[in-house]
Amino acid sequence: MSAKDGFLQKLRSSYLHGANAGYIEGLYEAYLTDPESVEADWRDYFRALERSAGNGQDVPHSQVRKRFERYGRAGWRRRGGAGVAELSPDAAEKQAAVLRLINSYRFRGHQAADLDPLQLRPKPPVPDLDPAFHGLGEEDLDETFNTGSLYAEPRMTLREIIALLQQVYSGALGSEYMHITDTEQKRWIQQRVEGSRGQPRLSTARKKEVFERLVAAEGIEKYLHSKYVGQKRFSLEGGDALIPLLHDLIQRAGTQGIKEMVLGMAHRGRLNVLINILGKDPGDLFAEFEGRYQRDGNGSGDVKYHMGFSSDVQTPGGPMHIALAFNPSHLEIVNPVVEGSCRARMRRRRDDEGGQVLPVLIHGDAAFAGQGVVMETFQLSQARGFYTGGTVHVVINNQIGFTTSNPLDTRSSLYCTEVAKIVQAPIFHVNGDDPEMVAFATALALDYRNTFRRDVVIDMICYRRHGHNEADEPAATQPMMYQKIRNRPTVRQLYAQQLAEEGVFGANEAEEMVGDYRAALENREVVATNIITGVRNEFVADWHRFFDGCWHESVDTAVSQERLRDLQAILDVLPEGFELNPRVAAIRESRRKMAAGALPLDWGFAETMAYGTLLQDGYRVRLSGQDSGRGTFFHRHAVLHNMADGSTFTPLQDVTTEPKDFVVIDSLLSEEAVLGFEYGYATSEPDTLTIWEAQFGDFVNGAQVVIDQFIAAGEAKWGRLSGLTLFLPHGYEGQGPEHSSARLERFLQLCAEENIQVCVPSTPAQFYHMLRRQMLRRFRKPLIVLTPKSLLRHKLSTSSLDDLTRGSFSTVIDEIDPIDPQQCKRVVLCAGKVYYDLLEARRRLGLEKVAILRIEQLYPFPEGSLKELMSQCYPGARVVVWCQEEPKNQGAWYSTNHHILNCLVGDQRLHYAGRPAAASPAVGYPKLHHEQQRELVDRALGVESV
Repeated sequence: MSAKDGFLQKLRSSYLHGANAGYIEGLYEAYLTDPESVEADWRDYFRALERSAGNGQDVPHSQVRKRFERYGRAGWRRRGGAGVAELSPDAAEKQAAVLRLINSYRFRGHQAADLDPLQLRPKPPVPDLDPAFHGLGEEDLDETFNTGSLYAEPRMTLREIIALLQQVYSGALGSEYMHITDTEQKRWIQQRVEGSRGQPRLSTARKKEVFERLVAAEGIEKYLHSKYVGQKRFSLEGGDALIPLLHDLIQRAGTQGIKEMVLGMAHRGRLNVLINILGKDPGDLFAEFEGRYQRDGNGSGDVKYHMGFSSDVQTPGGPMHIALAFNPSHLEIVNPVVEGSCRARMRRRRDDEGGQVLPVLIHGDAAFAGQGVVMETFQLSQARGFYTGGTVHVVINNQIGFTTSNPLDTRSSLYCTEVAKIVQAPIFHVNGDDPEMVAFATALALDYRNTFRRDVVIDMICYRRHGHNEADEPAATQPMMYQKIRNRPTVRQLYAQQLAEEGVFGANEAEEMVGDYRAALENREVVATNIITGVRNEFVADWHRFFDGCWHESVDTAVSQERLRDLQAILDVLPEGFELNPRVAAIRESRRKMAAGALPLDWGFAETMAYGTLLQDGYRVRLSGQDSGRGTFFHRHAVLHNMADGSTFTPLQDVTTEPKDFVVIDSLLSEEAVLGFEYGYATSEPDTLTIWEAQFGDFVNGAQVVIDQFIAAGEAKWGRLSGLTLFLPHGYEGQGPEHSSARLERFLQLCAEENIQVCVPSTPAQFYHMLRRQMLRRFRKPLIVLTPKSLLRHKLSTSSLDDLTRGSFSTVIDEIDPIDPQQCKRVVLCAGKVYYDLLEARRRLGLEKVAILRIEQLYPFPEGSLKELMSQCYPGARVVVWCQEEPKNQGAWYSTNHHILNCLVGDQRLHYAGRPAAASPAVGYPKLHHEQQRELVDRALGVESV
């Protein structure tokens, strides 16, 4: 034992008892004042005590005693003769009142904050911010109180406490965060806002940088206003601080390791962001205003304030790639598209936490409060299959909705940002005319996101100087607001005056910056800062190889039997002790027999083989939708559940060495946001078979905006390719109006210029070849698949193993029964489930002069294949019938009959057999459904005339 250890043991055994307490206390006081004043052994002992306590260095106890003496003068008293001090009842109540006041400011201080540059409306009364509400009066202002958990001195006068609280919580920044239940997050925010006293404290260089970006924000708008009078540009004026906000966000994010940022925003300020943040050539923008700019490639194009852009910006942390997403007039629909794009970029970087990719969404106040996709996107934020590491939301709060409406008409809540509370996102309301406080809020928001990987909102309260657009006259409906706006200096002017008073600028320096910026625009120079070119980014997706593909290019989608059997052998292996549900075990046993050729193939087996072989070919698969893991109709079972402990296993993840190559997600109960997310993902991942599956095809109604604005028109408007695949269960089986139709007619109405594919496969093999074709072809087009329900287990809707090992997807399928085509007098054309109803009826009735042909791809319509078949095999048929289950005004009839007419030969005539036109997709009564189904089948087969 060392001498030191012996000393410490001796201390513990003899000296540390009551008789020596005073002596040891004196030594400890001396140690705390000057550690070198005590002997080395005692010094080591006291240091060991501090380390074991884990609280850092103690304070001299004499100071504690003096504090107790002060407390005594302020109302402390001795209790029960035991020498223990406590507050008197009155003093204790005052102290509790102070702590309640502090808490009230944390909860509601933002309601008294100086947030509105126009001071349009009186602030709502907030009684619990008044000290009197808590029983505190003038006589208490100079009394000293404990500050509790406030990040400040331990004791302050009430006057000092109130001044601090007003500065932090009721100045130009209103922090709304006490709805967060996580204590760590709340304390983090409190430390940042209270510890800084709510003061930005920008350096002189930073102030000049902020001002320079305000000059740019105002400069481009004034230039456009003078050069292109009356043209729409959705000016940012009034919300100019957005440009320094984004500049700061990019530079700070780069410092913290962000390598890619995806921006989503609607119209207001978009042109400003393109020029001053992303570095778009001003000459290109001016050409667009003059109507002489044509983008490369074909297509219809879009208005200039919908267009996207991308560039690379130098930051202190290295280059950052920034992409501004294309956005239609459905303002907030871009939100999930941005999130999906970010998720795809994260996958490429193997960035599971969102540390390298940052989504930023810029909203308008009325749209943020009013559009449901905002809520749906928030609900995606922490869901496993859609997580992107948190989004920075910026609300350009105009305080006026669309053209004329004030907040009383555009929402029912005090703030437009209430929806963000569903994910407990902190909300920082900030006065848009205080650019330094905007910079403070930006740093606070970004640091929160990067610390906790959660969404955060900056609500920048500002105004619109020119109304909804530059041709609008807002004063006609908002006279008081626009009287104030006309008389108010711009943000740049206000900040220039502030900086001049602070001595930051010389006499003419600020105006020289304004002139320099305008001269740069006149010279068509790029005016964004830190733009760099020639950056090599290994994580950029290569889309060039998909622009030259041909629709009619043949592709070999077959694989060998040996490969299929080897694949099934991999899928057969379960973790040790994994206990399956008996029904699932039976399905897996059937699939083993299918791979061996002992059973006909069903749809679940064919789909699994398609995914597995694509994975082996080097592609990835992402499938999301409600019940997608199991399959709504109990057929897929891509995710297996252990009956013993509830754990899960996904066999397809064992096909490659990277389990994340196959992802299947049971999504939240959303169509619009989830489909938008998957579209965004597909536009960033050309080598992933990205699939969204509707629980029933009818549910796609809830995502119609995504279909109309992005899926059908994205390539024509913006040149954006996407291989997104939609699975829409479709078929009339007596389940009523909302579980029958995937609204096929709507997709066919959108078909033009070979923009999308619409397929109705009728066999498992067709489904298999179609999915493989989607990835193996050298182009990317959205694929709309009307998938089966009852056919999943139909005795006739099966395939053989040979069907997978030879052939390819057939756009038209000829008659399969041994009927002499030369003797046929009637040809029935159809698609989907009704084929099997027709086939069974014809066989039952023994109709040998009726042929049934299936159209498996409705768009692009296979006119060449059908015409060749009709002319070579059925020239003698005089009657050609299109048969469908849907009502006449729905389904494929109206969008397809002209294609069929082009395929007829001789004097053949085309007829319709199906349900009559109807307002509802289907009847609600099973008996009536079956009667209608029998009638349309009989009419198609011509039973009455045979």
